[in-house]
Amino acid sequence: MPKTVQIRDIDDDVYAALVRRASEVGLTVPELLRREAARLASRPTMKEWLARTRRRPSNISRDEVIEALDEVRGPWPDADR
Repeated sequence: MPKTVQIRDIDDDVYAALVRRASEVGLTVPELLRREAARLASRPTMKEWLARTRRRPSNISRDEVIEALDEVRGPWPDADR
């Protein structure tokens, strides 16, 4: 059975942003918030996500990760010291 949620004391600028976002996608504010609440509820919590990712075996070493990051980021500013 569907439930009703009421949010009180939303700042005017926050509500205006919600109205703007909802209108951009052709929704009402309640429809937009219903969609966002469903999306939020479907995502794992940080604790669940960390537990899930810790179980995955990895054969990538710490040095390989740092090397790949260095390739993307470029040299450190103080690397020549």
